[in-house]
Amino acid sequence: MELLDIVDENDKVIGTASQEEALSKKLRRRIVHVLMFDKQGRLALQMRGKDCSFCPHHWSTSVGGHVQSGESYEQAANREFKEELGVINALSFFSKDYFISKTGLQMFLVTYKTIFEGPFELEEGKVDKVEYFTIEEIRNMIDNNEKFHPELLFLLKKHFL
Repeated sequence: MELLDIVDENDKVIGTASQEEALSKKLRRRIVHVLMFDKQGRLALQMRGKDCSFCPHHWSTSVGGHVQSGESYEQAANREFKEELGVINALSFFSKDYFISKTGLQMFLVTYKTIFEGPFELEEGKVDKVEYFTIEEIRNMIDNNEKFHPELLFLLKKHFL
């Protein structure tokens, strides 16, 4: 069972809970994302696979997931990168944001960025594909009502659109 650190409004750990408990009780937790760009500046989006419990078959950040109990944000980003794409690449800090979902879930989102063009070994069932898009192409995808993970939409609107 994956344990998550539960944090206060200042991102200080105040306890732990299972992912299921954190979601059902709407406990504040930590999430990590990686924005991966190619050498032309296009952003890689991940199409979430059928086995994802939340937002399967939605476009998401290049890499993302929960920070497990005891992990730093950077450790979690590297772990998720390896799990989802099968590789590790140098990451640099991009942003720390506070996000509240439409359903009232509260989380700190720490985002890293990297430049990497593959190859990848996609996590079967969790990642269907990874494709690179310009910001304008992503804006058109949003306008055309393609399915986007809410955290990705938040990050795009705050930092790029």
